[in-house]
Amino acid sequence: MNTDIKEEILRLRAELDHHNKRYYVDNSPEISDAEYDGMMRRLENLEQEHPEYDDPYSPTRRVGSDITKGFTQASHIYPMLSLSNTYSIEEVDAWVRRTDEGLAGHETEIVGEMKFDGTGISLIYEKGRLVRAVTRGDGEKGDVVTDNVMTIRSIPLQLTGSGWPDFFEIRGEIVLPWKEFERLNAERAFNEEPLFANPRNAAAGTLKLQNSAEVARRGLDAYLYYLLGEDLPYDNHYDNMMAAREWGFKVSDAMTRLNSIAEIDSYINYWDTARRELPVATDGLVFKVNNLRQQLNLGFRAKSPRWAIAYKFQAERALTRLRYVSFDVGRMGNITPVANLEPVLLSGTIVKRASLHNEDIIKALDIHEGDMLYVEKGGEIIPKITGVDTSAREMAARPIEFVSHCPACGAPLVRVEGEAAWVCPDKYNCPPQIIGRIEHFVGRRMMDIDGIGEETAKMLYERGLVRSIADLYDLRVEDLENFEGFGRKSAERVMDGIRQSRQIPFDRVLFALSIPYVGETTAKKIARSVRSVDKLMSLGREALESIEDVGPRIAESILDFFASESNRSIIERLKIAGVQMELPEEEGGQKSDRLAGKTIVISGVFSLHSRDQYKDMIERNGGKNSGSISKKTDFVLAGDNMGPAKLEKARSLGIPVINEEDFLKMIE
Repeated sequence: MNTDIKEEILRLRAELDHHNKRYYVDNSPEISDAEYDGMMRRLENLEQEHPEYDDPYSPTRRVGSDITKGFTQASHIYPMLSLSNTYSIEEVDAWVRRTDEGLAGHETEIVGEMKFDGTGISLIYEKGRLVRAVTRGDGEKGDVVTDNVMTIRSIPLQLTGSGWPDFFEIRGEIVLPWKEFERLNAERAFNEEPLFANPRNAAAGTLKLQNSAEVARRGLDAYLYYLLGEDLPYDNHYDNMMAAREWGFKVSDAMTRLNSIAEIDSYINYWDTARRELPVATDGLVFKVNNLRQQLNLGFRAKSPRWAIAYKFQAERALTRLRYVSFDVGRMGNITPVANLEPVLLSGTIVKRASLHNEDIIKALDIHEGDMLYVEKGGEIIPKITGVDTSAREMAARPIEFVSHCPACGAPLVRVEGEAAWVCPDKYNCPPQIIGRIEHFVGRRMMDIDGIGEETAKMLYERGLVRSIADLYDLRVEDLENFEGFGRKSAERVMDGIRQSRQIPFDRVLFALSIPYVGETTAKKIARSVRSVDKLMSLGREALESIEDVGPRIAESILDFFASESNRSIIERLKIAGVQMELPEEEGGQKSDRLAGKTIVISGVFSLHSRDQYKDMIERNGGKNSGSISKKTDFVLAGDNMGPAKLEKARSLGIPVINEEDFLKMIE
């Protein structure tokens, strides 16, 4: 029995260490907060029941870290601990009773406040001026991000009013409002950059940018929630925060004094609904003992104060009626069903549409015309349909049928073998596919032609000016300046982008061509292998499959693409226009074969080169990059803060772990 308990403790520690890094360092969580909290609570209970397995490095003894190399670190004057979480009103009530007992029956006033879903910050003020801003980091120290924080207009640089101490610390949450989040993701979608998963990740990532001008452009906001210092104006939390509001700090109107369990329960029930109308993301409420002396008497656990608790909201879910299902056509011809809904407020935004992904999902959900559908958002980018209220279904309602012909051009659809996707096969006459390829071609990671978005690409196509990507190089300023929203300057900006695109390297041109299944990484490997589009067009199936990462499906797709006379004509026109269709001699091929046949995993944060640069070095010296450690891994190139789970796996498999310096010596 004890062996099983020890194994479970070790497993939980390893998993929590992994998820700490994904959440705090990578800003890319893999599990929900509820799952994480459940694992942490289980580990805390096991460690309390079995102190013989105590470990000072256990996740229960520390908080996660968001420290980033490249920033100066500073120690916190007071540790920035996390809060105990609960998803149950009953557990909040139980906490209140325990608190009353811990204070020997003294009258306990509780302050309820909103738990904003952002990234924690500590602000230090001296003589009324902001002197330092530090991220939460590992709770003991964090990154100094003062220059970036000074761009946030809701954070005062010089205090107003009077009565503030000469020196104090105030803590809060840096957030990205829904409006700014959607604007940023629209920009990133247009440029085909990875979208932010939620406002929290976007806020955390923005705060760590090295360019404070870009931070200012992103539109961060801040809510402050706790004042610390030796000479505070009041002996209680609420009055101190009201004073801070007078000094110029943004303090949430949701902050309220509560004097009974009934008031606390009512507060939870109210904000569980009302929060949906807030302009920023929230994921719960926080309850704190108001009196500062009582806070000191209650003290702390290993990683959280006893005088506060966080109540987490369940993922937001709404019930709304399906108006109709439309079918969108993507640039590769994939047909995506979309549920068009009666507008419903969800996570601070009005939701009118939600992707149904494919025919199989429609059938699995058993969606009928006019159904009442459950929609969830939970801070994610895209609302999703999670269920149907069949009790509200009308008797005569018919099941939703997937279309048999392309809604744009009328061509009979084709089912992709082994997949749930239906595709329009008429690639060269279907307007949405052509417009999609134009929009893809001009994107930032492809040809980087500024000023042409979805609407402009559609307008160019509909007016007959651009019917293929090659037509872009025949455009003139006069063709554009009379477009709606265009003037002479914006037209000249587009033409400048087109001129500069002639210098874009061949691997990005190859990605821009929209060859099915040839993504950014694959295009780079193909370009380095074949070095020119002429060579690529001359290769047969076997030669194509010999290129790294090019399997039978990609090889077939490349052959089909260049078998089209239309595509060959576009390639010739791009050549004539001066677009780069080969790699310069000095950039082609490998540097060496020193890493030939070796599979290498990169993990951690590096100081001498970026991760992408190391990946490039590995490929150009004959090696292969891999994202996960297995028996086939030859060695791990490790920087600082390598994930403990990866390190443990490498050790268990006997795989060497080398640092930057040793790697660079290896390839010289």
